[in-house]
Amino acid sequence: MRKQLIDRDHPQLSVRRQAALVSVNRNRLDAKRPRLSAEDLALCKELDAIHLERPYFGSRRMVYELCRRGFEVGRGRVRRLMRFMGMRTTYPRPRTSIQADDDPVYPYLLRGLEIDRPNQVWCSDITYIPMRRGFAYLVVIMDWHSRAILSWRLSNTLDAGFCLDALQDAAETAGGWPEILNTDQGCQFTSRAWIDLAESNGVRVSMDGRRRWIDNVMVERFWRSLKYEDVYLREYRDLVELEGGLVAWIDFYNRERPHQALANATPWSIWAALMSGLAA
Repeated sequence: MRKQLIDRDHPQLSVRRQAALVSVNRNRLDAKRPRLSAEDLALCKELDAIHLERPYFGSRRMVYELCRRGFEVGRGRVRRLMRFMGMRTTYPRPRTSIQADDDPVYPYLLRGLEIDRPNQVWCSDITYIPMRRGFAYLVVIMDWHSRAILSWRLSNTLDAGFCLDALQDAAETAGGWPEILNTDQGCQFTSRAWIDLAESNGVRVSMDGRRRWIDNVMVERFWRSLKYEDVYLREYRDLVELEGGLVAWIDFYNRERPHQALANATPWSIWAALMSGLAA
């Protein structure tokens, strides 16, 4: 198999480069997918829908809502599935009584900042995508000013590798790096590899206040549009079908879907026009 040609300890070629040379998706090299029952997958899909509407629901309120919808489930199971999905409960205000994790946390740099040009600020986030036969995780890199999606990647697991690939792809698409990169405090974005990639390219790292979804509101709105306009309607069967569907919908979002906040222009038309103006 081509996967067996990958040497993780190669002194000159990175795993990413080796995977590209043998046409293997790096994110699937060690895809040890957790085994979930059909009932667990149905619960995850329902949890995802509830979280999109009520991101401040913790496990206790999730249990109540699931029971109200006809699911018989305990709090321990709900907490396990929420952790598995990478689902973080959010609140309208920071909870200052919670002690910070050991991972490095950077201040939120966007408060009061006028964001008026492309590549000034990028933002990124990860979401759980339910499928008929399983699940996937999706990461996007978005230009904050234009709302354009510069890159995205799917993965079977929540390791940081697919996020790093997406960030590198965004820099290649944009022909450079942003001034500021904003994320939440998820472990992928507080990892040393993510921080080093950003800072080594002169990017200032910004992180949302703990449990404050509003600080990364641009990506949160994108998730809502993606899931209600595409994912929940189509119920993709598997990863291949999902990947093809996302290619089509994200291209539609970037180039055809009018955006009210952009005076009904499309994200890509705003981003491309401003980028060409900067180049001139």
